[in-house]
Amino acid sequence: MAAGSLPRRLRLRLSFALMLFAAFELNAAAQETYPSDERGLAPIELLGKRVFEDKTLSRPAGVACASCHQAQQAYQGNNGSSIAAFARGAAPNTLGKRNTPTLMYASFSPPFSFVEERDTTTGHRERIPVGGQFFDGRAATLTEQVEGPLFDPNEMNAASKKDVVDAIRSGPYAELLRQVFGENIFNNYNEAFVKISQAVAAFESSSRFHPFSSKFDDYLRGKAELTPQELKGFALFKDPKKGNCLSCHVGKETSHNPRDWLFTDYTYDALGGPKHQQTRSASKPDLGLCAQPDLAKKIPSQTRLDSFCGAFKVPTLRNIAQTSPYLHNGVFSNLRDVVAFYATRDTQPARWFPRNSRGFVEKFNDLPRSLRRNVNVSEAPYDRRLNQPPRLSEAEISAITTFLATLTDRENH
Repeated sequence: MAAGSLPRRLRLRLSFALMLFAAFELNAAAQETYPSDERGLAPIELLGKRVFEDKTLSRPAGVACASCHQAQQAYQGNNGSSIAAFARGAAPNTLGKRNTPTLMYASFSPPFSFVEERDTTTGHRERIPVGGQFFDGRAATLTEQVEGPLFDPNEMNAASKKDVVDAIRSGPYAELLRQVFGENIFNNYNEAFVKISQAVAAFESSSRFHPFSSKFDDYLRGKAELTPQELKGFALFKDPKKGNCLSCHVGKETSHNPRDWLFTDYTYDALGGPKHQQTRSASKPDLGLCAQPDLAKKIPSQTRLDSFCGAFKVPTLRNIAQTSPYLHNGVFSNLRDVVAFYATRDTQPARWFPRNSRGFVEKFNDLPRSLRRNVNVSEAPYDRRLNQPPRLSEAEISAITTFLATLTDRENH
């Protein structure tokens, strides 16, 4: 029977079925071309990803957030810099001033503030700095953090908030911004920039940045076993008389929930790491927390501002095996060296610090002499003295390093 001789109702049904089939085919084709790393993202997270990967926002164009926070390196990186510790900026011959921190698990950091802490041994109470973003906590939240790299002349070098908003308005995902925040989103560029920052923070708070998918997480869940060497390293990591790592890189020992094991307490500590000789500002010390803008207005009364000099935020150890180089200045490229430095900094200082013109080892040489008193020398494993046995042997240092490799997440997208 010819199509033209079919009853009208049947022809309509056939046409509708063909339309549905065509729509299904188009959707299936779209799913095949839809990037696998964007499936499952909420619209605001997808928008944040677009901004995160947008190389047109820098001046000159060519550098995005993703250039220095690469997924393959646990959202850390250096944009192809010849000096691993300092990322290459958008403008010619520019380098960042600090080692790029990972964005993994950054959304768990509380806003920067001073909180009361009680010493369980002495009962002494004091207010200590906690949280924020960057090594010095200068951005209280992830949303505030966005504008730091954007406008830093050594990083993305964007001209202004208006410049960023205008670039997005004329770009390929402007309609997505309208869909997420409304048709009038571009009417006020200050408000638009805040919303754009919120979208980036939403993306950085999505599960890909905290998958809890490491071998250690599976161990907590009872789905994997650690090797004898890994178990030895974990025990040393927790032992307050050995590594004592848990005192800052915290976890709840009674819990099998990975979220109770973030491996940081978000506090600040002065480690006295060696100076990085490759940085252009090697002659000018990085004072860390005490150089945070307006910190003097936030510190407790009767507290000296310079008592916070040399202190940097305690990083998470999750994915630490993937985020070389280490410390705020990237002075160490090898993870085992970091653990060894912690253990032997004071017992074998010549291993880590240079000698001065008089032949004496210049400990804590990345800080002015007047501020070296701030360096933590009271807690294990820093409480050893010159030529004393360190808290950790070389074999124990290796065991902790082996354990730290179990904190690496599997690829989750």
